[in-house]
Amino acid sequence: MIKKMSSVLFLAGVLAGATMTSTLSFAQGKAADRLGWKLGAQAYTFNHFTLGQALEKMDSAGIEYLECYNGQTIGNGIDGKFDWRMDAAKQAEVKAMFKAKKKKLVAYGVVSPASELEWEQVFKFAKSMGIQVITAEPKREHWDAVSSLCDKYKIKVAIHDHPKPSHYWHPDSVLVAIQGRSKYMGACADIGHWVRSGMEPVDCIKQLKGHVLHLHFKDLNEKSRDAHDVIWGNGVCNMPAVLAELKSQGFKGMFSVEYEYNWDNSVPEVKESVKFWWDQVGKL
Repeated sequence: MIKKMSSVLFLAGVLAGATMTSTLSFAQGKAADRLGWKLGAQAYTFNHFTLGQALEKMDSAGIEYLECYNGQTIGNGIDGKFDWRMDAAKQAEVKAMFKAKKKKLVAYGVVSPASELEWEQVFKFAKSMGIQVITAEPKREHWDAVSSLCDKYKIKVAIHDHPKPSHYWHPDSVLVAIQGRSKYMGACADIGHWVRSGMEPVDCIKQLKGHVLHLHFKDLNEKSRDAHDVIWGNGVCNMPAVLAELKSQGFKGMFSVEYEYNWDNSVPEVKESVKFWWDQVGKL
């Protein structure tokens, strides 16, 4: 009888724990929905693998939303690489793969088309694939063309910041590029690259107030050009303060996990980073 009672109590404890976990996840999900935030992954995090394998790794980390990049082998029985030049038949195959794996393609990049004609083709591809945000580093001579295409297709272009000496390393350069142009043009805030350029992410977010459309989210081990990714919350990017500032600005959009370290076995670190993000969102 005592053994049976212990088993009953153990099972009750397990069920109670599961209920608490479910309630916490529900509360966190409601908080993210209220803020208009989505947590996704830049497939480049898993660039040592096919896109099909990347989707599986995202699944194991509890990530639903996706940002693709050019050049990743598609896999999953589909020939070729993910690219804006994919024909309609290949696009249909890839969309079917996303649907089967319950993943939502939201963003795509980072691209820098060579001509206005290529830009138009990129936008047509994005429209066909249901992409909402193109992350890009457009050439100066294409700013006006990009602005017109944003308005025509109602698709956002988020200008990405690679570290010094890239053109867009500082928020000032992004603000110059979008001034007087489409409301669909703004910033893709790569907070780790700002740290590599010697800047504080919170200050950069404040400078770009109202213009952040998308984020490449990462935490780094130190403030240097040679810094590497660490599990979120353990580095120098001051993520809680960045999240608080984004909330205060009313940011709505996607955070892309872009974990560029431990390439062949990054899933455990990505999972811990995802947990950190949800815990922080639940506190906002």
